[in-house]
Formats: sequence, C-alpha cells, structure tokens
Amino acid sequence: MAQVRMLENNLTCQSLCRQTVPAEDAKFINARIREDYALNWLVDGLPAAEMKVDLKSGDTFYDMGFNLGDDEDPETPILHNHYDIVLKYHQPTPGVYRIVGVLVWPISRGGSQDEAMDCSTLDGPPLILSEESDNTVRYSYRITWSESDTPWATRWDNYLHIFDPRIHWFSLVNSIVIVVFLCVMVSMILLRTVSRDISRYNNLDLGDDVVQEDWGWKLVHGEVFRTPRQHMLLSVMVGNGSQLCAMVGVTLVFALFGFLSPSNRGSLATVMMICWTLFGSIGGYISGRVYASLGGTEKRKNSFLTATVLPTMVFAVVFMLDLFLVTAGSSGAVPFGTFLFVVVLWFGISAPLSAVGSYFGAKHGAITHPVRVNPIPRQIPPTPRYLQPWAAMLLAGILPFGAAFVELYFVLSSLFASRAYYAFGFLALTAGVVSLTTATVSILFTYFVLCAEEYRWHWRAFLAGGGSAIWLFAYGIFYWVSRLTLGSISSVILYMGYLMLITLLQFLITGTIGFLATYWAVRRLYAAIRID
Repeated sequence: MAQVRMLENNLTCQSLCRQTVPAEDAKFINARIREDYALNWLVDGLPAAEMKVDLKSGDTFYDMGFNLGDDEDPETPILHNHYDIVLKYHQPTPGVYRIVGVLVWPISRGGSQDEAMDCSTLDGPPLILSEESDNTVRYSYRITWSESDTPWATRWDNYLHIFDPRIHWFSLVNSIVIVVFLCVMVSMILLRTVSRDISRYNNLDLGDDVVQEDWGWKLVHGEVFRTPRQHMLLSVMVGNGSQLCAMVGVTLVFALFGFLSPSNRGSLATVMMICWTLFGSIGGYISGRVYASLGGTEKRKNSFLTATVLPTMVFAVVFMLDLFLVTAGSSGAVPFGTFLFVVVLWFGISAPLSAVGSYFGAKHGAITHPVRVNPIPRQIPPTPRYLQPWAAMLLAGILPFGAAFVELYFVLSSLFASRAYYAFGFLALTAGVVSLTTATVSILFTYFVLCAEEYRWHWRAFLAGGGSAIWLFAYGIFYWVSRLTLGSISSVILYMGYLMLITLLQFLITGTIGFLATYWAVRRLYAAIRID
C-alpha cells in the first residue's frame, strides 16, 4: 500500500506490491496495451495525468490518464510497472497546502523482479510479459512534491485544454453563415413569394366576372389542418421532445454559469436527470395541447403514454447494456440502487408532473386554426421524389448536422475516448445555431410540400426536423471505424447501444423543434389569406 505524506519526497523507489501474472492474464494485458489502454487515478479529486505540449499552440497541458504500457513494437508490448509521481501544491497562506496538479511518468523496469528496484538507474531492459509461462511483476513508485503558482480555483485549467480553439471558431462561423443563408432564403420566400400569393388571393379584380381559381398552397387550405395519421404517437413524441429540449437548455445554462464543476464527478448527468424529472409537466402540457389541436379525444391515454413510453424505452436499453457490463465484470456497471433511485424519480416525480401538465394542456384545449377543414378530403397529386418523407428527411438533415459537425467530434471523444470536454460556451452557441437551422429547414420543406398540394405535412415536418439524427448515427459509425478500436463483442454492443440511444434523443429534440416551428409558420401563413 502506498504511503503518501504531505511535502515528504520519496527519493528512493518505494515498493508497492509484487504480483504473479499467469500466462492467460499476460495475454489479456498485452492485448490491452496494443489497444492503447490507459490507467486513471484520482488524487484529491484530481485525475493523474501526463504533461504534454500542444504542437499547434505550444501550450502545456495535462492529458488525463497514462498508458498501461508501450506498444511501439506490437510483437513485444512492454508493461509499465514503475511510476514517477509529481504532486503539485499551492500555498495560499502559511501552513496551508492544497494539491493543484498530479503528474505521472510511467516507466517499464525489467530485469529481476525479486529484488527491490533502484531508482538511481532508470535505464535497463523493459518488462515484457511472457504469454507462455507465469510472470513475476514488482510495482514501485517515487513521489516528488513541487510548489506551483496555480491557485486552487483554477487548478482544472491545465486539464480542460481546448485543442486549437480556432477549429471551434471556424465551426461557429461556418454554422452562422449557414443560418444566415437559410434565414434569408426563408425570408425571401415568406416576404416575396408568399406575400405576392396573398396579395393575388386577397385583391381580386372586382371588374372581372370570373373569379380567379386557387392554385398552389391555397388549394389545400381546407385540408392543411386535417387530423394526421397516428396523431397520438406524434403528440407523445412532441411532448417528450419538448421535455428534452427544456432539459438541454437549462443544463447548458447551468454549465455556462460554472455550476457543473469537473471536480464534482457526475454532476452533468445528475443535473440532466433532475431537470428531465422536474420538466415532466412541460412534456405533459405540450403533448396534451398538441393532441387536442390535432383532434384527439383520448386524453387519459395520451397522458399515460407521454409519461411512460420514452422513459420505458430508455430504461430498457440502459438496463440491457448494464447487463452486458455486469457480465463482462466491468466496474462501470450501474448499481442496482441507482436504478431503483431512477425508477423512484420516474414514478414519484416525473410521471405525476407529466399528468398535471397533461391536465392543464387538455384544459386549455385545442389551438385555434385560421381555416376550417373540409368534410371530404381532396385527392393528392403525385409528389416529387425529393419531397418524399425519407428523401426530405435526409436532405433536410444535412445542414443542421453540418452546423454541429465539429463540436460533435469533441463530444463523441468525451463520451467514448476519455477526453474531457468543458467548452460549454461553444456547445451552447452550436445548439442555438442547430435549433435555428432545424426550424428554418423544416419550414422551407413544408412550404415546398404544400405548394405540391400535399397537405399531410405534420409527420413530414417532424421527420425533416429530425433528419440530422440519421447523419449523427452515420457519423457515429464512421467515428467508430476511424477512431476507436473495439476488440470485443461486448464493447461493440455497448457502443452501438449508446449511439442508438443518443440518436433517438437527438431525433426527438430536433424533430420537436421542426414540428413546432412549422406549426407556427403554417398557422401564420393561412391566417394571412382570405377564404371565400
């Protein structure tokens, strides 16, 4: 067991333990070294790290974790069994010391493992584990204390290094250009084309005996607010998407104000879970209101499904993935008590709040539509291929995905490649740009659909808004192939499970934004024309 005392340097090698590694275990360890596995220690809430230099900016930063071994020669990987540890401390007042950095230099020390190691001679043969016979491995360490000018409040700055911030700024500028382009395009359509159509419809030539015939999107004014198919499912998805949108927005606000400190491990997940639980009323209200506006009458069923469908799906997926972790003997498996606590939050807080929200949503009733629905539905002409639901979903999803492409790489690296990500300012701006892009693209495609005399726009607006989720899933597959090495079936199942879960949540969030924005635009559009 390591003995570490404040400001006491261990200039000689301290023996940590001596272990016998069987041949089977040696094969496993060598395989992990080839896969570039790292060790992670926590000292006073700080992760142990290796000091590195950013080649682009020249800044010194701490790369969290350190390599299990060295695989310069894949045929003979070497195991690190000695650790030079440097503990950096800050002295704010006399007699008060605080740890502000933990650095580790791993070294492979071969030779005889029966005798105590000598730190005065670090050169020598490395330690190579034999896969044919048992191995004896002695682990040792040496501790050095070093005073630092870094105060306690900024001790995480060296860890949370942003690699080449110009990439983030380039991504934001590119995204903003896309949003401006889309907004200008939508404005031109609404201010020029639509205004011209409205003027033509409303200002009839009173001297002519022949009434002008409707054409374009006005032809479907009696169908545009007709109840869509599967309106129960659509309203439930919009309600759950609204709840997720509120959760993401509030979480980003907390992160921007610095409440989600990296020293508090798991704070981000905790805040997201609490926000999702408390915003059940928002999901219930939006779902109930949309369901009533779409002509639904089964209010209790809508309330029940809004409170249960998404949580059940997420809980089932996470539970199945946790079983794989338990089977693999991973320490990252979620304890049963945590699952029980989540279920209590779900049934005890979120579900009742969702029921209350559904009650008030149904009480406020349906949203008033500017035009009436014809009793007999009109025939729909053939729709162009690029306006078919799946084609429009793919085309509409390109621009929102392109706006978030760069930040998505860093987020996936944080989730699956042990990279710290706390650039929440960039993330918040990117989220805002993606929301505006999704809204404008959905409105634009819906306008084209209505001009083609296709009045079934509800699901198409939701799918167009959620189209970026398909590109997110495709990029997740590309990231796996190009950046990750998943050497077991369990790892592949875990990665694909979490990727599908992220894709589902992304689909609900952006689909809800697209539907609500389009609903608002369609109501404004048909409220501006005169129906004779």
